[in-house]
Amino acid sequence: MTNNQETILSQLSAEVPISMAERACQVLMNTFTPANLPPANTWHYHQSVFLYGMQRVWEKNGGQEYFDYIKGYVDTFVDADGNFLFARDELDSIQVGILLFPLYKKTKDERYKKAATKLRNLYTTLNQTKEGGFWHKDKYPYQMWLDGLFMAGPFALMFDQAFNEPELVDMVLYQESLMRKYMTDQETGLLYHAWDETRSMPWANPETGCSPEFWGRSVGWYGTALIDILDILPENHEGRTVLIEALQKLISGYAKFQDEKTGLWYQIVDKVDQTDNWLESSCSSLFVYTIARAVENGYVDKKYITIAVKAYQGLLDEMIECDNDTWKMKGICIGTSAGVYDYYVSRPVSENDLHGVGAFILASMAVANIIE
Repeated sequence: MTNNQETILSQLSAEVPISMAERACQVLMNTFTPANLPPANTWHYHQSVFLYGMQRVWEKNGGQEYFDYIKGYVDTFVDADGNFLFARDELDSIQVGILLFPLYKKTKDERYKKAATKLRNLYTTLNQTKEGGFWHKDKYPYQMWLDGLFMAGPFALMFDQAFNEPELVDMVLYQESLMRKYMTDQETGLLYHAWDETRSMPWANPETGCSPEFWGRSVGWYGTALIDILDILPENHEGRTVLIEALQKLISGYAKFQDEKTGLWYQIVDKVDQTDNWLESSCSSLFVYTIARAVENGYVDKKYITIAVKAYQGLLDEMIECDNDTWKMKGICIGTSAGVYDYYVSRPVSENDLHGVGAFILASMAVANIIE
């Protein structure tokens, strides 16, 4: 480790990110009941991203209140027979299912297994491209989005791990391979947000079918998915090598476009000189999570610790406002579809949106692990 790396790491103790993650959880727990997490009374990945981060806090400190809050959200929807209402034509619904596994493991309540099985069965009914790639949603026909790997990939591997369906592993690796095949930009190492098989969308490149931009949060979802899939994929699985190589190229791409002053990343990752582009906190958090976890697991060189910690400090300096009484995260892009540059940079920015807070908690716990 270089002297510069040691200096950067010495400025941040593990207690800081853990404390910040706990503060983030507490402020939202004190603001919303589990059922009222926005969008209220909905089985939705917005809530799940936040609760997934909270799960990492619970795993670290064992606080029962965190487990009870996660359980309270799931129990709002899942009845005594494992029935619940969810959108059955989209990958986003599946992502929430990752919360079911720790609940089932701890309580042995069969209704969580039944609910997970209902989500698992969506894989057999989702519409697909000609090569078998899942449409992101029915309202986005013939389109694959980077978001989809995070929404549907880790859940499938968790289901196999819990209930022994190894064909789900092959399915996930195939879906990832299609995204990498059609959406990777070789020059930057980044992936485009979306791909339209029919080339019929206004944003679709007539030759490649890709959307024209590297939208930060989508590129972050992809990296987060790779990390979480590798966490579960058996050590001797032949697919690990390809995923690790993909992750290494992606992180190299992240590093190219990190803002030198703040350590953060832009809404459109590569267009750092555009005056109407802006630093975005949820993608920066997801990049931190991906890089820190990759360093922790030995997938990338330890030199990337500097990038992750600098970015995390940038989040604290630029995007987090807190004192003894309040905690607030700024600079979070609201939910966003695929589009062109002007569409992305004109998206509204929000505070304490669950996309951002959940990503920040994940980043916090990952950074704590590499500086302990």
